[in-house]
Amino acid sequence: MGTEIELDVEGQTEPPICGFKSPTTSKATTRSPTLTTLNTGTIIGEECEYRADDDATTTTTGTGPGGLPSFTPEAAHTLSVPDVCAFLRTDPENGIDDDEAARRLQHHGPNKVEGAKGLSLWTILLRQVSNSLTLVLVITMVLSFAISDHIEGGVIAAVILLNIIVGFLQDYRAEQTIQALYALSAPTCKVIRSGVTSTIKAETLVPGDIVRLGVGDVVPADLRLATSINLSTDEALLTGESLPVSKHAEVVMARDRDVPLGDRSNMVYSASTITRGRATGIVVSTGMGTEVGKIAGLLRDSNGGRNKTRVNKEEMGTLRSLVVRARNGMRVLLGLDGTPLQVTLSKFALLLFALAILLAIIVFSVSKFDVTDEVLIYGICVAVAVIPESLIAVLTIATALGTRAMARGNVVIRKLAALEAVGGVTNICSDKTGTLTQGKMVTKKVWLANGTEVEVLGTTHPFDPTSGSVSIGGEVFSLADHGMKDPEEAIGAKGENLKEFLESIALCNNAVVTKAEEAGTYSAIGEPTEIALQTFAMRFGMGKSSVLAVVDGQSQQQLLAEYPFDSSCKRMTVVYTSTESGGAGIACAYTKGALEALLPLLDASNEQKVEIVAKAEALAAQGLRVLCVAKRSVNGALFQAGNDVSATPEKEKASASIFPERSSIEMHLTFLGLAGIYDPPRLESAAAVQKCQAAGITVHMVTGDHVKTATAIACEIGILRSDRLQNGTEVMVASAFDSLSDAEIDALESLPLVLARCSPTTKVRMVEAMHRRKAFCVMTGDGVNDSPALKKSDVGIAMGLSGSDVAKEAADMVLTDDNFASIVTAIEEGRRLFDNIQKFLLHLLISNIAQVILLLIGLSFKDNDGMSVFPLSPLEILWANLVTSSFLALGLGLEDAQPDVMQRPPHDLQVGIFTRELIVDKFVYGTAMGGLCLAAFTSVAYGMSGADGLGEGCNEDWTSECGVAFRARATTFATLTFLLLVTAWEAKHFTRSLFNMHPEKYSGPLSVLKTVWQNKFLFGAVSAGFVICFPVIYIPVINHVVFKHNAITWEWGVVMACVVVYVAIIEGWKALKRRTLKAKMVTGVGMEGV
Repeated sequence: MGTEIELDVEGQTEPPICGFKSPTTSKATTRSPTLTTLNTGTIIGEECEYRADDDATTTTTGTGPGGLPSFTPEAAHTLSVPDVCAFLRTDPENGIDDDEAARRLQHHGPNKVEGAKGLSLWTILLRQVSNSLTLVLVITMVLSFAISDHIEGGVIAAVILLNIIVGFLQDYRAEQTIQALYALSAPTCKVIRSGVTSTIKAETLVPGDIVRLGVGDVVPADLRLATSINLSTDEALLTGESLPVSKHAEVVMARDRDVPLGDRSNMVYSASTITRGRATGIVVSTGMGTEVGKIAGLLRDSNGGRNKTRVNKEEMGTLRSLVVRARNGMRVLLGLDGTPLQVTLSKFALLLFALAILLAIIVFSVSKFDVTDEVLIYGICVAVAVIPESLIAVLTIATALGTRAMARGNVVIRKLAALEAVGGVTNICSDKTGTLTQGKMVTKKVWLANGTEVEVLGTTHPFDPTSGSVSIGGEVFSLADHGMKDPEEAIGAKGENLKEFLESIALCNNAVVTKAEEAGTYSAIGEPTEIALQTFAMRFGMGKSSVLAVVDGQSQQQLLAEYPFDSSCKRMTVVYTSTESGGAGIACAYTKGALEALLPLLDASNEQKVEIVAKAEALAAQGLRVLCVAKRSVNGALFQAGNDVSATPEKEKASASIFPERSSIEMHLTFLGLAGIYDPPRLESAAAVQKCQAAGITVHMVTGDHVKTATAIACEIGILRSDRLQNGTEVMVASAFDSLSDAEIDALESLPLVLARCSPTTKVRMVEAMHRRKAFCVMTGDGVNDSPALKKSDVGIAMGLSGSDVAKEAADMVLTDDNFASIVTAIEEGRRLFDNIQKFLLHLLISNIAQVILLLIGLSFKDNDGMSVFPLSPLEILWANLVTSSFLALGLGLEDAQPDVMQRPPHDLQVGIFTRELIVDKFVYGTAMGGLCLAAFTSVAYGMSGADGLGEGCNEDWTSECGVAFRARATTFATLTFLLLVTAWEAKHFTRSLFNMHPEKYSGPLSVLKTVWQNKFLFGAVSAGFVICFPVIYIPVINHVVFKHNAITWEWGVVMACVVVYVAIIEGWKALKRRTLKAKMVTGVGMEGV
């Protein structure tokens, strides 16, 4: 065990007292001595070549001085500054001139990262028609128009158009919302051209430009550092590293071309942020040639599908590549490449289409293939009856309404299919920094020299010193509740040691934390670690501004000197004197830094040092970055000569030479305490993870952060259990995971729950491993480094506030509030939608099965000419399918989530939406409905048949002989309509009785009324279906000419009898299922006891 030794702290917002760390520069016309052997195109000490015909990401400026080979940005970190300048023909002090910049801009193009493909209006439109069900409807529409059935064809065309319009508008609005969230690229930057510094648009940068960087700047392109002063950058969006990384211009990695991006300390990359110091850098690549651009390019080339075959003409012949492309295109067109529900419904539509053809053939065979107009119409009617025309429209509208509900919950759905897909997830792979955590540092724990422990509890905002509470020696003080004891008073209660510690971290600090007067919110500038320490001191009213408060026109403390943080010594020291001593007396040196750097300098016994190390290791084991804080008294007179500190490097060097040596000040230090700092979890993360686990969803953390930090956070939010850490595969480092072959990964008992130090490739391999295990996974993330995995996963979810543009482009969903808990809301909504899809799918298929049974057996009903009489007319079939059933199905799609929706495991992806229960139910209910409709028709047709029988030609026109046939058809239509209305309420739950559907909410004989009123849209749809049935049957002309039925009287008794019998059958079937389910549960309990 040990403490974290890499301490990237001490952000500078004012010039430090040390000179530039830069190598000796040379003019662009001076040939570097290290390049004298480069005419062969090879760097000395490294086997890598620079060719003019490299890929599109290569930045080339022609042949370098003296015939030098072309330049590749990937090797910039292996070259010295003079070498890079020689290659790019630029001057590190004066840059290039405007004419040369214009020429290079024309050659390289603007410094912009192009978005991923798939945002065009054509692509969005293609999404709406790329499914088999739509194609089947199109074929049905064409056949309807072909036989001059314009009413049927027009209705189906309206359904197709409605689906396309609703889906297109939803996807288009989602894309517009995503566009409004893009805010990654730097709009302007400072550049040196012809020796003059000016501010230009970042998109006009070209390779060879010299860029100046300061604290808070967003790096506009990939730069090779030329000079640097205590520089650190935040590369979390690119590498996933939660803490800033120190950068050094003088480093040359001549033999380390393949070193990871995060370890290239002489490079800064586009979209990263400067957190400390200042620097100048040489632009080595712009636009799509940057590291961010390369990832965006991968996304543009990605096909995004799990089942598509990637086409490579070089690896396969032209003919074979065309076949593969055609196959991929056909899969997309038929909807066979998408989410499980999309694929299932597309296959189901193809099955129905085949069944429709079979049924039409059966109809034609009955007439011995003497296909007259009547036979053709009847065959098409039977075929149409088996196809749920309204299914795709109901599915699209229900999903769009669910999307609108999710938008209110801060989730933007970019694709309608993503909403139902997220309901079936089995695994969530989440980034840590900024997703599960807040992405900002907080001082979590402090251990003082006298043994007192201080801990920050329940803070909701890392910059707000009034947020949460503090525990001092076990006593909790609220920072927001002024009714409790003021925390400032605790300083006196716990002794002077706490006050000294707070004073030290406040003064040895360059961060600035301020409160906006109007908004009342806190903001901070500086290095994240220093911000955390400054905020901690402010919690006790001892921030830097308070300690340096002006009294009687004079500050109580005066800065004499600052020894800035340096990676070589890993510590920072400031020297202050009080105004009472006038600067000539005793001054105090305040020091903070890594424990291993300060421990030898402490004036403490070996026993005390052992105790300090033990406590530091205990804090480090909790995933905290440990800082040591100390102080000592020094002679203030030693610093008077060099007290005039200016911002120029020359004066900094001069003043630094007057000050005492750093080593003479940083010695015999008095230990004050240890500070444990970390990136805290979001308050809602633990509850969200717990909900996921209760729902049978496994949460994985895949992060670029250190394994110890990742493990601590995972334990804190519940991803890991401390008693399971002995399992070697629960936590893995990416290097170990990447070293395994796919077969070895598949042989693991389970995939790691925590995967640390991840690269983009590691995350993609994790997703692929889940796919091989037949898991359906969600990947969340905010950084550019997350984008390939977001694209590869089944559902990619990006962060809207802190996320990069590239991540948002790659995602299927975007969280506008960056709240991990919103993912749980999305999953719950997805499960609700899946349940409701099953409900309205059951309702629609019951109707189709009933109609098929009715129409096939109806072939035996002959008129006086021996021709089959339609039990239902073509328009009655369409009315039942598109008008009556559609609104009922849509009402079922708006059902509330079941109480146990997040207490059950994900549905079986192998089974999909067509579960055994749904298949059995639809045949039981459909057969019952079809049989009762047949009973209704035969009761009227043969129960009151007169001398005319069923008449002649009653399928086409009304005649006086068609009275019985038309009344029988009206009775059948009314029976079918009323049974569909009852089915809508019965389908609200697959097993519970309609008369006792919500026993946890309603009870008593009138509970059925509350049940049917709960879903007001469905209640309205049932009521409207009931009322509209009467005008359809009774209005003259409409009944005879359009629907081909007649008004009925006593036949309503037959209709009511069929309804009663149907309800009895459904309730009896549900009771049988409940009894069977109860028996299984009892058997399970008995076996469990054994």
